[in-house]
Amino acid sequence: MNTLSKQLAQGPVLAPGVYDALSALAAEQAGFQALYLSGASIAYTRLGRSDVGLTTYSEVEDALARIAERVRARIIVDADTGFGNALNVQRTVRGLERAGAAMIQLEDQTFPKRCGHLDGKSVVPAAEMCGKLRAAVDARQSRETLILARTDALASEGLDAALERAERYLEAGADALFIEALRSGEQMRAACGRFAGRAPLLANMVEGGKTPVQSAQELAALGFGIVIFPGGTARAVAHTLAGYYGSLRQHGTTAPWRDRMLDFDGLNAMIGTPELLAAGKRYEA
Repeated sequence: MNTLSKQLAQGPVLAPGVYDALSALAAEQAGFQALYLSGASIAYTRLGRSDVGLTTYSEVEDALARIAERVRARIIVDADTGFGNALNVQRTVRGLERAGAAMIQLEDQTFPKRCGHLDGKSVVPAAEMCGKLRAAVDARQSRETLILARTDALASEGLDAALERAERYLEAGADALFIEALRSGEQMRAACGRFAGRAPLLANMVEGGKTPVQSAQELAALGFGIVIFPGGTARAVAHTLAGYYGSLRQHGTTAPWRDRMLDFDGLNAMIGTPELLAAGKRYEA
């Protein structure tokens, strides 16, 4: 499995959102070599709550470690604001790198933060974020652990200010850039026109969000180097669960859903139960 740096050097990277080891395993088995561990999806699935800064460092680190232990795909992890000041950022970077992160995303929102496609966001001064990025770069043990700088300034300060912040974040040592919630194709082209070829630029595709949803191929043609669909997995699962539980409540049986389910053997095949049991036999008396 190529490092994330090598994947980026070979062309645009499409990374689906995951939130636990099972979703990550399914994505890897579908052929993805890079995954995006979404902070929002951790809040949705682990807490049953909104993405409004309720998740903690330890919850993200635990989810990441369990995923990294199960799959070989490279993981981009959403570390929110770093969970505090520059010293907190350093602890976050060290811990997430140790847990298996290939790229660590840090954003310039105030804390508690909120989903980038919700209204009412606010951002810290650019100088403060630059300090946090320098702290992140100093804290990582390997140059292969990439730092992704996200700015949410477009909503409150406008596109020009967001682009200028991204410029400063690149100077502070960020390896890749994420200008959140671009509102139009024109804004997306402006961002790519300034940064494409200088650093990988991330496009965040949120179904029903503020950015026009396009395919990975279309976004690559614009100049984006990383494309994520971070919450699509949780939204698809939530929709499926609502239908499944509604059917079970109505019919008292899973029979109407059997063609949309794995059976007992099918799930065990997916998660590798036969191989695990065979491995265990090597240690029997």
